[in-house]
Amino acid sequence: MANNTTVICPSPMKATSNGVFQGDNPLHFALPLVILQICLVVTLTRILAYFLRPLRQPRVIAEIVGGILLGPSALGHNKDYINAIFPAKSLTVLDTIANLGLLFFLFLVGLELDPKSLRRTGKKALSIALAGITLPFVIGIGTSFVLKETISKGVDGPPFLVFMGVALSITAFPVLARILAELKLLTTDIGRMAMSAAAVNDVAAWILLALAISLSGSGRSPLVSLWVFLCGCAFVLVCIFAVRPVFKWMVQRCPEGEPVDELYVCATLVAVLAAGFVTDTIGIHALFGAFVLGIIVPKEGPFAGALVEKVEDLVSSLFLPLYFVSSGLKTDVTTIRGAQSWGLLVLVISTACSGKVIGTIVVSLFCKIPLQEALALGFLMNTKGLVELIVLNIGKDRGVLNDQTFAIMVLMAIFTTFITTPIVMAVYKPAKRLSKDYKYRTIERKDPNSQLRLLTCFHGTRNLPTMINLIEASRGTEKRERLCVYAMHLMELNERPSAILMVHKARNNGLPFWNKGQQSGNNQVVVAFETFEQLSRVAIHPMTAISAVTTMHEDICTSADSERAAMIILPFHKHQRLDGTFETTRSEYRLINQQVLVNAPCSVGIIVDRGLGGSTHVSASNLDLVVTVLFFGGSDDREALAYGIRMVEHPGITLNIIHFLPSAELQGEIVRVDVNNDSNTSAGPTEDKFIAELKLKILSYSSIKYQERVVGNAAETTALIREFSQCNLFLVGRRPQGQIAASLNVKSDCPELGPVGSLLVSPDFSTTASVLVVQQYHGLKLPNSSVGLSKVVMLPEEESEIS
Repeated sequence: MANNTTVICPSPMKATSNGVFQGDNPLHFALPLVILQICLVVTLTRILAYFLRPLRQPRVIAEIVGGILLGPSALGHNKDYINAIFPAKSLTVLDTIANLGLLFFLFLVGLELDPKSLRRTGKKALSIALAGITLPFVIGIGTSFVLKETISKGVDGPPFLVFMGVALSITAFPVLARILAELKLLTTDIGRMAMSAAAVNDVAAWILLALAISLSGSGRSPLVSLWVFLCGCAFVLVCIFAVRPVFKWMVQRCPEGEPVDELYVCATLVAVLAAGFVTDTIGIHALFGAFVLGIIVPKEGPFAGALVEKVEDLVSSLFLPLYFVSSGLKTDVTTIRGAQSWGLLVLVISTACSGKVIGTIVVSLFCKIPLQEALALGFLMNTKGLVELIVLNIGKDRGVLNDQTFAIMVLMAIFTTFITTPIVMAVYKPAKRLSKDYKYRTIERKDPNSQLRLLTCFHGTRNLPTMINLIEASRGTEKRERLCVYAMHLMELNERPSAILMVHKARNNGLPFWNKGQQSGNNQVVVAFETFEQLSRVAIHPMTAISAVTTMHEDICTSADSERAAMIILPFHKHQRLDGTFETTRSEYRLINQQVLVNAPCSVGIIVDRGLGGSTHVSASNLDLVVTVLFFGGSDDREALAYGIRMVEHPGITLNIIHFLPSAELQGEIVRVDVNNDSNTSAGPTEDKFIAELKLKILSYSSIKYQERVVGNAAETTALIREFSQCNLFLVGRRPQGQIAASLNVKSDCPELGPVGSLLVSPDFSTTASVLVVQQYHGLKLPNSSVGLSKVVMLPEEESEIS
């Protein structure tokens, strides 16, 4: 019998309006409504992320919660709001744009995963990954039987079992990387183990998801699911053996240091859409094709970086948040009511946590990982995120999950991710592991023949020639122990997916590398350090610090402590332009320098680069530098002078020491220049003894020229300094002592350089000499927070080189 029920479908929305002055409501048209929706969700999620930042939560938590708040669980209770901002007729457009953004985001996630690193995954990480998938999957299937008998009656059995197993066994690889970064565990042993295991888990989860999707089809015959799965496998093989060679061909035609051809970028983005179309046609999901295509793109060269640069900002900032709204509109927390529903929520959370945590801990202990690290690893592997939402949304769209089950699973994903950071911070505290035998924290020391350890930091290739030439000048004579230098590349970690791509390179190579936009710097850095180490008597150990700018100083100070460095050398936050003036490179770099000066466990030097030795590394036989030490008095000046004495042992160094003495008019009480309330030792017997020993050393070095010059005011001091402006390097203390230094009333916006350093870099002082401003360590201790969780990756080193 015919059904006479009339179904009224909403009329389709037109794209653009004629404007309010012609009587059109912009909210009744697709384009202005989508613009409003994007602005609303981006604003809300960024506000939530700001308030969650003190709790060190990843941004995905704010995005998921923001989507839920905009949906029927909170604001959606107001029917006027939901009908105006998210009317039913707009959801098709919203979902389409959200899935298009998600398509390209999953392509970026695929770019993060390097198949080569998966093949190199160690047995421990592989075992942990398998345990972290198998046990939760089995427990998820067990939980699904309970849900099927209570709130999910009538659902199709096999797809529901597999979807629940996949949902509980997933580890969110990108979200895990963010949490590790926040905890500064990204490149520690436990961080590398977690990242390797999560990468394997991510690939396995997508395979299981493809299986679940093929089983959830509405085909009349079981053979349909088999055909879907086999066609999916065929698609992967075609991508590997037919599409990947094309990408390799493109990469070979994109040389380092040159922009990537726009045609190749366009062809790749079209290929992503085509891959999504093929997998959607097969019946898996369009996202699967984009993810596979991202994995097979070669990670070598600038090609992958160019793709990320073109796609990520627009996708992750504007389009991806729409997916969280789309998911939030399907999440109605109010459907969880009654003791049974809340009991099932507790059951799902308990089984999700216990499966991941227990499985990971057991295998970790079996692999002889300490209990503390095993506990942390277990909770880290329990991180959920975007991939979890994708699984749940696909299950919801295909009718496998009902509203109540969907809401329970979303809350489970939020809870398990939210608790990860505080629990790991509570159970894993490597802050106790500090260097016990840290004897030499300054260059000035009783035993001048002991090994000198330097931690030199650089942001990119711009700082490289001067840093290497400074290291060459510091290596001393063959009579001393070999100079040991830790060359640390400071790499900013931000919210971009490409930051995780950079982490992969650091973890795999252990070498410094440059920003994705300047890939050519990578090889230059590696070759420069390797060549210098082979040609000199210096042990070079490349390191990479990956951190947010606000906490980068913690990594520098922690590394200096763990490597027992005598001095940290930092680049000035400004660089010299062609006309000789200084231009700010990044203002954030200044904050790093200031924080290191306060918290460093050793002496600190800030190098103002004016091209020390030229734009290339100068070999030992060709090195010819004139170094001038301006000595006013105080511990910082003594440290600068001790460094100069170390340098003059190099046969290519000539050292000028200018000891400033006050004239008869200035004779009287010696006062101290106070920069930022830092302390400095006063003049007295220690300084007199130091000068006396210096005069004895001068007799052994013909290349030292020592002068005591009397000055009566700032003008005479400046004029005297100008006499030596033709040197190559000035060595000065940051906090000089005495009335002469106090009379230098130099206006400067850089107190970290001190009065003398500020004079030497001021526009009024004409010189081509670089300046090294030195602050001597005087017993400051690191705050507890700054020596907590180091995340520095190093090359393997031979113990014989450091001794």
